[in-house]
Amino acid sequence: MAAAQVNAPDWRGRGKVGRGMRIAVLGATGMVGRRVVAEAGRRGHRVIALSRKPEGGEGDVTPRTGAEVTPVAVDASDGRAVREALVASAPDAVVLTVRTEPVDQDFLVATTRTVLDTAAELGVRALVIGGAGALRSPGDPARRAADDPAYVPASYREVALAGVAQLHACEAHSAADWAYLSPPALLEPGERTGRYRRGTDTLLTTSAGTSWISAEDLAVAVVDELEVPYGTRHFTVVHRD
Repeated sequence: MAAAQVNAPDWRGRGKVGRGMRIAVLGATGMVGRRVVAEAGRRGHRVIALSRKPEGGEGDVTPRTGAEVTPVAVDASDGRAVREALVASAPDAVVLTVRTEPVDQDFLVATTRTVLDTAAELGVRALVIGGAGALRSPGDPARRAADDPAYVPASYREVALAGVAQLHACEAHSAADWAYLSPPALLEPGERTGRYRRGTDTLLTTSAGTSWISAEDLAVAVVDELEVPYGTRHFTVVHRD
């Protein structure tokens, strides 16, 4: 399926666009979050890496290069603490990339609303990294991928439905400038190639018929969107051969 062609940015917010931004990443020690931190840092952005345990341990985001990364400890389940941390960091954009194991839909929706509320208050953009289940099925546009076992096995359906609820929370928020990025069906650590194809709200597949991307290349797409917004509320990406 061909990716959508979008030519011009259309953010309504007052957030800064381009190089040299100050980017807050909530969920900075997760699989996607720490790769977004690394990608933004390598491009010269200043990053505020917010997570429960930002220093020490497997997900440590403490910079080991010249990147300007400031780790900040915050519990994403504490809405007041999240708001205070974002206000104090004064970002140009906020990236939300949090997940729970086991899945907690109420937490995901509540955290999303807190981030959108705060982004609207600050007048900055919010990019929410969601789930593939919120996309439309390629074979049946009237059907969510969350309801199509060809792309979302039964064992992952609860997770997929939480992503759908998260998208609904974004759609219900009229005050914030937000975009919701759905990864393809398979997202896993891998190689940074810098090659991906972009679409809108329908799940994409590669030329080989698979729907996947590395977390590294998803991070590339995230920072690309922050630097040059396409003006699409809901979009997806897939690996490009």
